Amino acid sequence: MDYIIIVAGGKGLRMGSDTPKQFLPIGGKPVLMRTIERFREYSPELTIILVLPQAQQDYWATLCREYRFSVDYLLANGGETRFHSVQNGLSLIPDEAQGVVGVHDGVRPFPAVDVIRNCFETARAAKAVIPVVPVVETLRKLTDGELATTGEQTAGKGGSLTVPRSDYRLVQTPQTFDIQLLKAANRQPYNDSFTDDASVVESYGHGITLVPGNRENIKITTPFDLTIAEALLAENSA
Repeated sequence: MDYIIIVAGGKGLRMGSDTPKQFLPIGGKPVLMRTIERFREYSPELTIILVLPQAQQDYWATLCREYRFSVDYLLANGGETRFHSVQNGLSLIPDEAQGVVGVHDGVRPFPAVDVIRNCFETARAAKAVIPVVPVVETLRKLTDGELATTGEQTAGKGGSLTVPRSDYRLVQTPQTFDIQLLKAANRQPYNDSFTDDASVVESYGHGITLVPGNRENIKITTPFDLTIAEALLAENSA
């Protein structure tokens, strides 16, 4: 049996909104509902685990009633960090379970179904898979850790150098793993270097396989992202 853990613990601070970003509407429906629906579109048999902070669960239940949202899922409590939230989601998967588990950002409502499928199917053999997209803009690496804060270059400020963008990829979700591998990796003590689930599995000693993602699979964290999301929905419904 396969699982997807959808982690939605945002607070909406960068949105400048009191409403957590996963609950903001795009195209007349909360972001998180669109995310869940995309995975149900991929597979009716997929077990969906939603991880939400306890303080947000009553509001989410109200939204589900308001929008008559009826997609089945299991609910886990959010943790102190993403790592701990994923641990809580994994706890709802039986210890003896075999198959693939994905972890996805609740505020990424547009993963292509083909990308989801490729991630899950590739993970059956590769065990640890993440979708990525090429970097299309020029990258510069800061060499003194600071940017100039005015139009005039300040001595010792703004030192940087160009790095070859072909050496880099932007990482998306769902990140997919053999269930037993991810469970074992998440038994490690928490480390600040755990920025995503792939970094947890790498720390455990397993390599990561990259597959193509889709450019539309944006992470909605700012008002500008909401504008892009509305445009993507309008384009797809045209």
